[in-house]
Order: sequence, then C-alpha cells, then structure tokens
Amino acid sequence: MGTERGTETLLDRAKAYIAAKYQKPGNVYLGIVSRLDAPVTGIVLMARTSKAAARLTEAFRTRVVEKTYLAIVEGQPPEEDDTIQHFLRHDERHRKVHVTSAGAEGAQLAVLSYKLQGSSAGLSLLEVKLQTGRKHQIRVQLAKLGCPVLGDQKYGARQKFSAGIALHAWRLALEHPVQHTPLSLECTPPASWRATGVAKLLPKVQDV
Repeated sequence: MGTERGTETLLDRAKAYIAAKYQKPGNVYLGIVSRLDAPVTGIVLMARTSKAAARLTEAFRTRVVEKTYLAIVEGQPPEEDDTIQHFLRHDERHRKVHVTSAGAEGAQLAVLSYKLQGSSAGLSLLEVKLQTGRKHQIRVQLAKLGCPVLGDQKYGARQKFSAGIALHAWRLALEHPVQHTPLSLECTPPASWRATGVAKLLPKVQDV
C-alpha cells in the first residue's frame, strides 16, 4: 500500500510467477487478502480463487486470523508485556493517522498487545499481536507509547533505517480456506535487521 502509480507491485510479480509456473494464458486472478504499507516487510497473503479470497477476507474481518509482527522501536516501552488501545482517525489531507477521542467523528478502536524481547543501544525489539486491523495501527500506537518504529520518521522516529522502517509481518495463523486445516505461515526478518543493535535478539524470537 502507498506505492506510486506505475510502480511494479508485489501483485504484478506474483501474477507473472503464476502465469509462468502454470502456463496460464491471459489474465491471472489473484485476490489480495492481507496488505502491508510500502515500507513494511513480511507476509502478504493472496488467494488464487475468488471463493478462497472471500473466505479469507471473512476470516480477517471476524478476527479469527492471528497476526504477529516484529518491530524494532526507539526507546523502551513502560511495560514488558501489555495490551494497549486507542481510538484512531485517518487524516486524508496529511495522509496520516492520529490518536483521537472515542467520540470524535471517524474514530475507530485500535487494540494490540506487545511483548518486549529485549533492548540494546537505545532500541527495543517487540513482538506485537494485532487484535484489530486499522490503517497504520502499529506505527501510530507504538509512537503514542513513546516508542516510534525505527526509521518511521512520519510518526516521530529520530533515526533512519536503511530498509524503510523496522516493522515486519512475521507470522499468520489461520485455517486453510479450502482444506479447512490449520495453516501457519512465517517469514524471517530481512538481512537489514541484522545490522541493528538488537540483532542478537532475533534468534531468541524465532525459536518461540
């Protein structure tokens, strides 16, 4: 999400891959089920049939999909393990999301939980589980906590990060839309994370 018009997207590449692998002529159908902001890395879920896409979209809507992220943030959160909630509102004019009051026009409840995995050199590694799926939710809520995501200068980060921002969609746990069996997906953080001061904490998280 947020790429400039005309830029090649992950969807473009995935369709080309499916067309080549299965020798499909004409247009290839792929339904985008989960999305990531352009500077975020990790798992993106696509469906190869409209029926699967509808079932997966409903699973996300009813919050039966478990979504786990990793975030490297500036500073250290006040608690090692906590659930936080805010009301968020999208500012179309400035293309940002703000924390607002419950009664404000357009306010949406946003809830997430986090666990501190460790801190080093002024940075902390957090495991984040989403309970709602609001636009820029993790970025805004962690910034409000005083711990902006590394590299996320849009939401108050002071330090730059070589690969956009240090937010990664790490795991998805859900039911297969056709086979109805448990499906667990995991994507290792990119190599750019290893250059940070909390790199030594990553193997600890990956073994959870």
